[in-house]
Amino acid sequence: MAPADSGHPKTGKENAPSRSAARLAAVQALYQMESAGQGVEATIREFKDHRLGAELEGERIHAADAAFFSDILRGAVETQARLDPYLQRQLSTGWRLSRLDATVRAILRAGLYELIRRPDVPYKVVINEYVDIANAFFEDDEPGFVNAILDAAAKEARDDEMRV
Repeated sequence: MAPADSGHPKTGKENAPSRSAARLAAVQALYQMESAGQGVEATIREFKDHRLGAELEGERIHAADAAFFSDILRGAVETQARLDPYLQRQLSTGWRLSRLDATVRAILRAGLYELIRRPDVPYKVVINEYVDIANAFFEDDEPGFVNAILDAAAKEARDDEMRV
C-alpha cells in the first residue's frame, strides 16, 4: 500500500491516498521509461489502462489520481534538463548522476518536480511522501539521501514557505 498524504486545504484529505498512489506510480513509470526507453505519452496510456487502480496479489490497489500522476510524469520529463543539473550539484565530487540507482533518480526527479512546479502541495508533504517511497524500495542509506536532497531543494525552491 502506498504511503498516506497529509493533504492540503485545496485538495482535501480525501484525495490523499489517491495522490500517494499517483506518486508511487509516477516513480515506477519514470523508472520504466528510463530502463525501456518508452515515451511519456505511451507510458501514461499504459499506466492508465493497466496499472492505476489495478490488483496486486489479489488485492485492489487504491486508485491513483490519474491527472496528478500524468502531471508528475509529464512535468518530471519536461523539466529533467533543469532537475538533473541540480541533482548533479548535490552529489559528492567525482560522482555522476548515472551512478545513482535508477529508482533513486526517479524518486528524486518526481519529488524535485513537485517542489519546483507544484506550490499547491506543501513542501513537507512532498518530502515525506518521497522519503516514504524510498523506504518502500530501500533499507540502507537511500531514504536519508532522498530526504537530504529534497530538503535542500525545498530550502531553495520554497524558502518563503519554509519561513512561515
